[in-house]
Amino acid sequence: MTDALKRLSEEGVAIWLDDLSRKRITSGNLAELIDQQHVVGVTTNPTIFQKAISQGDGYDQQLSDLAARKVTVEEAIRMITTADVRDAADILRPVFDATNGQDGRVSIEVDPRLAHNEHATVAEAKQLAWLVDRPNTLIKIPATMAGIPAISEVIGLGISVNVTLIFSLERYRAVMDAYLTGLEKAKERGLDLSKIHSVASFFVSRVDTEIDKRLDGIGTDEAKALRGKAALANARLAYQAYEEVFSSDRWTALERAGANKQRPLWASTGVKDPAYPDTLYVTELVAPNTVNTMPEATLEATDDHGEITGDTISGTYEQARADLDALERLGIAYDDVVQVLEDEGVDKFEASWNDLLKSTQAELERLAPSEG
Repeated sequence: MTDALKRLSEEGVAIWLDDLSRKRITSGNLAELIDQQHVVGVTTNPTIFQKAISQGDGYDQQLSDLAARKVTVEEAIRMITTADVRDAADILRPVFDATNGQDGRVSIEVDPRLAHNEHATVAEAKQLAWLVDRPNTLIKIPATMAGIPAISEVIGLGISVNVTLIFSLERYRAVMDAYLTGLEKAKERGLDLSKIHSVASFFVSRVDTEIDKRLDGIGTDEAKALRGKAALANARLAYQAYEEVFSSDRWTALERAGANKQRPLWASTGVKDPAYPDTLYVTELVAPNTVNTMPEATLEATDDHGEITGDTISGTYEQARADLDALERLGIAYDDVVQVLEDEGVDKFEASWNDLLKSTQAELERLAPSEG
């Protein structure tokens, strides 16, 4: 045991777990992570739920009851996932209260098949918030072009949002603008801005995976020297953009009305390339007022041997920009990379959702009571 996680928290990085399952809830594991590993939040996505529901028998009783009621597979999934999120939110409620609503949060994502449908996304977000019925929930909305106006509308209704699948700096600025627009709408409606919270999930490791693949294709010494630099550069420039937006006059007016900053959240922080340190996207992305949502393996690696040396983002912007510029000079188009990653991200979550539909349908059929 080291004090790395404690030091990370002290530097202003909220540690969230990027995983949830019923076993984690009922075994006391989640409560233990909160108590001993400085975990102050939980994120979920369709892939996480697909994995949880397809493994073990932790959901059999609820599935059996749902099968007896002959619910649709979509309704079954919503009942199962919102039950887990509700229970996790209750476990995290003391953290939520202690941090005045900033942490102690659990995220649940809108149906990924709605990623390109603004109005359906808003309707789904309202439904999820109602179903979970906990103040420490965040509704996850992907930062697609259709997602941007949906974010403004949902925030404007007073629903707290985790904006997910952000890869590009331009899109991240659009996300922050959508958040401010939503707060302005909420203010006009007379809502209490202090109760509205948001994080912006900026994806990290997938950027290196895609760009490193292209660098390997080029194969020169110059290309090899840039491996593993793009993701950190991208995230650090995102933090620079965050600092700019949340020191603007527009923001100051909202802050005076009680609004909370939308924190950058580093997502996809599990290292995919074994050549890199397994704590790379934790130790190199330390800055105040951020969140790092980690798979359990990354959490354990950081706890075991992570070296937290203070703020590793401030003062890096010039080098970060130089690294991205060097990639452009080699013919790796940033705009193309981030679009590919966004498209893949939506497709992966949709594929996981479809797998979840299939496996849940099979379980409903297996556990259905015999007629007669």
